[in-house]
Amino acid sequence: MTADDMLDRLDDDDFPAYTMGRAADMLGTTQSFLRAIGDARLITPLRSAGGHRRYSRYQLRIAARAREFVDQGTPVEAACRIVILEDQLKEAQRTNAEHQQAAGAGTPARRRAAAA
Repeated sequence: MTADDMLDRLDDDDFPAYTMGRAADMLGTTQSFLRAIGDARLITPLRSAGGHRRYSRYQLRIAARAREFVDQGTPVEAACRIVILEDQLKEAQRTNAEHQQAAGAGTPARRRAAAA
């Protein structure tokens, strides 16, 4: 892989570019927190060839959201569950909006047909 290929991948939100130590520093948390949210199955870091955890920017955003709840006094397991449910709700709302848009796209044609 060339240096240009690596730089292109750094723009990818799912590219596991950050080590556990760097991820913890970026989030202002501990490595044990990252392990705990991994154990709670909120995020699953990829592993390097040597077995070290690697995190993507997307995973760091999720971890940061969980940390917000933990900082407010929510237990880690509950914080992870809340973040998972928020993500599921957001996805369901997106899917619902797509279905409504698709259903609405046929409405003017039905109105014209009914008026004729």
